[in-house]
Amino acid sequence: MEQLKTLVMEGKAKGSEARVHELLNQGVTATDIMQKALIPAMDKVGELFQSGEYYLPEMLVAAKAMQQGLKVLKPIMVQGNVASAGKVIIGTVRGDLHDIGKNLVGMSLEGAGFEVIDLGADVPAEKFVAAVKEHKPKVVGLSALLTTTMLGMRDVITALTQAGLRQDVKVMVGGAPINQRFAAEIGADFYGADSTSAKDYARTVQ
Repeated sequence: MEQLKTLVMEGKAKGSEARVHELLNQGVTATDIMQKALIPAMDKVGELFQSGEYYLPEMLVAAKAMQQGLKVLKPIMVQGNVASAGKVIIGTVRGDLHDIGKNLVGMSLEGAGFEVIDLGADVPAEKFVAAVKEHKPKVVGLSALLTTTMLGMRDVITALTQAGLRQDVKVMVGGAPINQRFAAEIGADFYGADSTSAKDYARTVQ
């Protein structure tokens, strides 16, 4: 398990996938691999990122290594009805095609055991509303990188309110031009400066 944690933290995707197979062959359960190796590894990567010891490239390769391991475990966990940490819908708002930050949040959430419904980029408010109705998540994550698309976040929150869904979900926002004051102005529940803080917030909601 320690070896798998190290492989993930070092961003070794093929090694991580192979080690997951080895652990399964040794009789280790998918749940244990998730809870005792993959999740702790990504938690540590998040800590290193927040402390400035890891930068975005290291964070991305570690997340991809984690996803390779997760790819092996997902079918087993679904088959065994292993409970997820909860559902989170994420997407970049209408007019904005940037998705690196959103993708990183999605990887962090998956690494923490969440079921992530990624709506992609340039997502209109009505699509967020439809997804909330369908999937009934506890959290919706909105991303924007452009100052010209920031107000799309407010449009989503307004649409959720008008649809009678706002009380059922927490809305977290993030992206380069976003700050705590803007989040408060548009009525968001949480502003995340990075993917780790977004993941940590989602854990408190479930």
